[in-house]
Amino acid sequence: MSFPKRLLEGYRAFSAGRLQTEQNRFRQLAERGQSPEIMVIGCSDSRVSPEVIFDAHPGELFVIRNVANLVPPYTPDGATPAVSAALEFAVVALRVRHIVVLGHGQCGGIRAFAERMRPLSPGDFIGKWMELIAPAARALGGRERFASDHEYHTALEQQAMVATLENLMTFPCVRTLVERGKLQLHAAYFAVGTGLLSVRDPQTGMFAPLADAQH
Repeated sequence: MSFPKRLLEGYRAFSAGRLQTEQNRFRQLAERGQSPEIMVIGCSDSRVSPEVIFDAHPGELFVIRNVANLVPPYTPDGATPAVSAALEFAVVALRVRHIVVLGHGQCGGIRAFAERMRPLSPGDFIGKWMELIAPAARALGGRERFASDHEYHTALEQQAMVATLENLMTFPCVRTLVERGKLQLHAAYFAVGTGLLSVRDPQTGMFAPLADAQH
C-alpha cells in the first residue's frame, strides 16, 4: 500500500514553492504557538476549503469542518465532544475574536435531509447528524413554498447556518463573550459554481454578495 501519489506531488510542490516563502512564519508558529483571530466552521465538502476561499496563510484561521458545517446545541454531558472541544479551545484558549459559519451551495448533507435519501450504511450517521437542521426546515415552512428543489435547497442551506448561529449562542463561553462585545458571530455562503461569497446581514437576516468581489 503506497501513499497517495497526488499528495506526494502536492507536498513536493509545496516544499519547493510556498514553504520557501512561508518558512519564517512556520518557525514563528512553532516557537510561539498559534494565535488566530478567526475560527471558521466549514463543511467537509472537498470543494469548499476555507483556507483557499479566504487566501489564508498558516496560523490565520482555526478551522473545524464537518458535514454541513453544523454545531449542535450545548450539552453539559458533552454528547458531541469533537465539535464542542474545538469550539471550547478556540474561544477559551485561543480567544478568537470572530466565528464564521461557512456554508455553501450543493451541500450533500442538506440534500440528504431535504430529499430523505436512503441511508448509506446501517448506522445512518449522516441522517442522524442532519436531524440537527430539523428546526431550520420547520422555520422555512413547507417545500411547496418554493418554486424549485434548487430554491428550497439553497434556502435550507442558509437557514441551517442561522440555526448554527443560534446553537453557538447556547454555549455559555460564547454567549458571555458575545454579550461583552469580545466575540462576533458571522455567516457566509459560498456558491460553488461561481465562487461568489455572500455574507449575512445580522440586522436584516439576508445574505448579500460582497460588493467588491471580482469575477
